[in-house]
Amino acid sequence: MTFSAIFSMAVGVGMIAQWIRSYLSREIPELKTEPIRILFHIAAELATAAALIAGGAGLLANWDWGTQIYLVAIGMLLYTAIASPGYFAQRRQWVWVGIFAVLIALALVSLVCVLR
Repeated sequence: MTFSAIFSMAVGVGMIAQWIRSYLSREIPELKTEPIRILFHIAAELATAAALIAGGAGLLANWDWGTQIYLVAIGMLLYTAIASPGYFAQRRQWVWVGIFAVLIALALVSLVCVLR
């Protein structure tokens, strides 16, 4: 479960870092064109990140609730990792689509490790 815990926390921190970087670099044009939609999207991703960090910490510390939070968080991650690549595919940014494919594969490996 160590892999799953570290993976979960690393992805959660990475998601937060990516949104901060994108915001500071002014790489979120939707803040001007469709601000309500993107703010809801960012909120959902930040909630996913927080759940991943909490679930990973819970797994690592062997807290009773760690597995349950992890399972919810990994489900949230799988949803966003399946839905989000469409944005990048529409823009023909195939590297990002590939990154999401790898993320999905690693999330599934992580999930199997916890369920065994």
